[in-house]
Amino acid sequence: MALRFRQLQAFHAIFETGTVTGAAEQLGISQPGISNLLAQLERQTRLKLFERTKGRLQPTPVADVLFREVDTVVRGLDHVGQAIHDLQNKQAGQLQVAAPHLLSFGFMPGEIARFAETRPDLLISFQSQYSSKIQEWVMAGLFEIGVCEMPVYHDTLAREVFHFETIAVLPKDHVLARHTRLTPELLDSQPFIVMGPEHMTHRRTREAFESRNAGWRPQIHTHLSENLLSFVKQGMGVALIDPFTVHFDKEPGYVTRPFEPAIMLDLALITSRNRPLTPVAQTFLAQLRDSLASFAAKTSGNSI
Repeated sequence: MALRFRQLQAFHAIFETGTVTGAAEQLGISQPGISNLLAQLERQTRLKLFERTKGRLQPTPVADVLFREVDTVVRGLDHVGQAIHDLQNKQAGQLQVAAPHLLSFGFMPGEIARFAETRPDLLISFQSQYSSKIQEWVMAGLFEIGVCEMPVYHDTLAREVFHFETIAVLPKDHVLARHTRLTPELLDSQPFIVMGPEHMTHRRTREAFESRNAGWRPQIHTHLSENLLSFVKQGMGVALIDPFTVHFDKEPGYVTRPFEPAIMLDLALITSRNRPLTPVAQTFLAQLRDSLASFAAKTSGNSI
């Protein structure tokens, strides 16, 4: 099947923006051109990729699968194009870093801004994504530096592991807010807002409650730390949240307490073993390592 890259690029842009208009603006081509490319792709693949719902194009289940395959290809060619542009214009340097969503709402923008203060000509590429995709991007050379949740699945990735203690977060008027430290016994049968069952904090919290013969009552499952905190502010329950989300959230509506036993979140700072880092990446890596360590209870693992 002779698919054209422009068709995949149009599909990728529609998937990301949700509209033909947004895709046209992103790619710099006309809306009819985008619609025609999508129609060609659906015709060649004989797949229905989108349903129109309230003015937006809703991806079908097969589109979700296709996007995961297309994403690395499209970003890879974009990366090549950017590299050629940089060489043509002799850019002073480029920083390429990817991190999970929990670091993207305060921590990473702050680190990048601090790094760029003395580098006005620095070209920056930053993306937040799920950890498995970040590992793929770093292996493929799309990003030089990544931060991801453990485990790291690939031996070709050098990693340095940091362990962070999660923090118990309660609605500000919760009856248990009078306690200076919370335990499974105190939170027995309290409604919890939790990450999905596959997440390390979900598993470790369940084990902590079981070891104390306390009842754990997950009521809301979500996949973002910001969502956990938002539900707590709405009075929906208690959550154990990473220190980054708590540190960079300045809105009222909740209180924090230490939780015992400690429930740890493990993050890895990763680079490719197969590619030397640029001088810019080496310098930023040292800064990022120090900043992560300042949040960590302890560090371990292989040095990058």
